[in-house]
Amino acid sequence: MQNREFTKLKRNLTALVEFSRVVNSSLDLEFTLNNLLLTCLGKFFTTKGCIILSIQNEMKLLCSKGLSEDMILVFPSLAHIENVEDSKELHDFLLQSKLVYSEKICSPRRCLGLLCLGEKINQQEYSTEEKEFLVTILNIASTAIENAMFINELKEVNRMLDSRVNRLSSLFELGKEFGVLSDESRISKLLVYSLLGHFLLSSYAVVILDGNKLKILESTVPKAPLLEVLSHVNIRSIENVHDRSGIEKNFPNLSKYKFELIIPMQLQGEASGLLLLGKRMNNISYSETDLEFINSVGTLAIISLENKRLFQEALEKQKLEEELEIAKGIQRNLLPKEIPKLENFQISAVSISSKQVGGDYYDIIKTEDGRYFIGIGDVSGKGVPASLLMANLQAFLKSITKQGYDIADSTRIINDLVSENTTDGRFITFFWLLLNDQTKEITYVNAGHNPPLLIRGKKITYLDKGGMLLGVMKTIIPYESETVQLQKDDILVLFTDGVTEAKNRSDNEFSDQKLENILTQKTFSSSDEILEEIKRNIDEFVAGELQSDDITMVTFLVR
Repeated sequence: MQNREFTKLKRNLTALVEFSRVVNSSLDLEFTLNNLLLTCLGKFFTTKGCIILSIQNEMKLLCSKGLSEDMILVFPSLAHIENVEDSKELHDFLLQSKLVYSEKICSPRRCLGLLCLGEKINQQEYSTEEKEFLVTILNIASTAIENAMFINELKEVNRMLDSRVNRLSSLFELGKEFGVLSDESRISKLLVYSLLGHFLLSSYAVVILDGNKLKILESTVPKAPLLEVLSHVNIRSIENVHDRSGIEKNFPNLSKYKFELIIPMQLQGEASGLLLLGKRMNNISYSETDLEFINSVGTLAIISLENKRLFQEALEKQKLEEELEIAKGIQRNLLPKEIPKLENFQISAVSISSKQVGGDYYDIIKTEDGRYFIGIGDVSGKGVPASLLMANLQAFLKSITKQGYDIADSTRIINDLVSENTTDGRFITFFWLLLNDQTKEITYVNAGHNPPLLIRGKKITYLDKGGMLLGVMKTIIPYESETVQLQKDDILVLFTDGVTEAKNRSDNEFSDQKLENILTQKTFSSSDEILEEIKRNIDEFVAGELQSDDITMVTFLVR
């Protein structure tokens, strides 16, 4: 009897040693589980059994013998189950499969899973000794199983890392490709080809916002009907949709196209386009990493498209600036190239545009009898339209001064011509005078312009006789002219409203009062000095603030 027991113990010990050697000889999980299960089946004379392991908070059937081939089951985590009866799904599975005995597989650190065995061939129950032997086998196997599981997890992590590295490398290369493309068609094709290469898409559409309009760059479905459907969708606020049920729920009109993903292409947190993707040809579902990759490629594409738009805008702006620079040169050439040297007058002038071209104007035209027409004007508005109207005014002025009309009648003719050539409500404030250098006499007409200042001693006279603005309507009331006899040391200042309306950072204007104070509180020795003093005071007042209006002045000092 004792010899029989000794022989049995020796046989069990030998079996345990051999089992330990085998299960620890490999880190392959499937090999370890198969050896454990086959050892148990052979030892306990049963024809069915299975091993259920805890993987990622779920219990999964990973190895079975004698059970249905297509049985792939998932159960709640064993960490939350004290007994098999605590899980209805697991309990029902064991009853249905006629697995009568189960034992937990536990390592020193955690519970790994469950070993389940069917009835013994001889219909006997599992003895206490057999159960103890099974626990011993499981204790030996647990370390090998945990190591194999760890290696499997490590392989999976490495596989994911390799995939991420490959995709990062792809994104890096795509980033370089998108960075050098400036053609919209090539950008959209690169986007589509990169997605097709990675995911074998069955259908797709690339949609962008072009201003406030939708534009389909690439599509495997008819564009017109798709545009009609998308026209009712607020593209800018759309969020990711990762399954067809989500599309059917939120965008039922899109469901007929069998798209499975809606991925917004975002710029600064706002969607500027959409990727609509169908299922993959290999029927593999999109993973989280797939969605990350698609989002990243979409972002690269929309940034490239935005850069292309900004680049195009920059080119157009540069072209416009070059044209404006040419226009500025032309406009400069329209102004007098030099100020005439007169016997009884010193004259100085300056014109500063707030933009590259402006609507301020001054001119000095010599008549055949040796007199001078001197005018200053201000076209409403700024920029190119104002400069074109200013050029028209100069052309009219050059022509009229050669006809021999008096200055009041000439003003009427100029107003009628300007009125015929303005249709958008623009007008011109204009002042001009006819100067006789020999008699020191001027005859002037003021057509709605800031009255020029005549300073004699400390007294200011405003030259305001004339009539209405130029260009508002044809002349109904004749313009008035006035003749003024100037004296030695008289100062005459012609200016546009950009002088008195120059603003500082507090939005205060330079004002007529400041201009008048400058002219009455100081003695000047030249017209240049008058001009420079006014400019200096304006510069000090505005303190570098950008000006919104042109500044033009003509100063006279009578000798």
